[in-house]
Amino acid sequence: MSAPKERAGRPPLEESPPDELWARAYAEGFGEGVRDALKEILQHAARGHTAQELRLLVESRLARVSEEVDLKRRSLLAPPRRASWGPLLRPPANLNPAGAGGPTETVLAPALGHGVAVLFREERPVNAVRYLRESAPRFEHVALVSQHPPEIPGSDPASVTVIRPGVAAMEGATGGPGEILGEIRLLAERHASVLVYVDALEFLVTEFSAEAALRAVNWLSTNLPEKNSSLVVSVDPQAFDTGQRGRLQRAFQYVL
Repeated sequence: MSAPKERAGRPPLEESPPDELWARAYAEGFGEGVRDALKEILQHAARGHTAQELRLLVESRLARVSEEVDLKRRSLLAPPRRASWGPLLRPPANLNPAGAGGPTETVLAPALGHGVAVLFREERPVNAVRYLRESAPRFEHVALVSQHPPEIPGSDPASVTVIRPGVAAMEGATGGPGEILGEIRLLAERHASVLVYVDALEFLVTEFSAEAALRAVNWLSTNLPEKNSSLVVSVDPQAFDTGQRGRLQRAFQYVL
């Protein structure tokens, strides 16, 4: 009896090198990251951002890459946890090199364009106010959501609206988050572009709730860019807990 013939078919696969699985997973992850990055840039470019604004967007994302990678790693090991409020895109301390003498000046981002949301993390509104004054001339109208609204030298008083948060019993108060958003919505509908400045988040957290303040910020950062308007917020990070700070920062394109 003759030996059975071997069944025809594809030749057996060669055994993969021991590190092939690791290399393939790394390459696929790398490709996915490149595709996501290019898609995000295309989306920003389609919205009409200038080259300078695109550069700032890219720099802001690059500053968060290590945090996002670590968050992704942990999400594969256990249920995802919110990102911490760790250092992101902090501006340099001053323009002068050590020992150069003379007054120091905090470095800020380029002048704010339309359709942008910027968050300044600071105990008191200092850099955000300077940014506001630099950017205000580029907008038709300015709205200041503040208990102590900063002055904007050179601005026509008719082009500035002051919105003071507060409960009904407070004299001159506009109201809570709902009333504030309603007034900003009207301003955005009446004017071609509005720059909204907010330094009263801590007050909203105290008088209303952190959740109400976060919802208001999310509404502003989502809806203002669609109306050719922009948002500048100054906040003391200690006003929110770790999870809330993560939610707050993700609402903004730039975190300084």
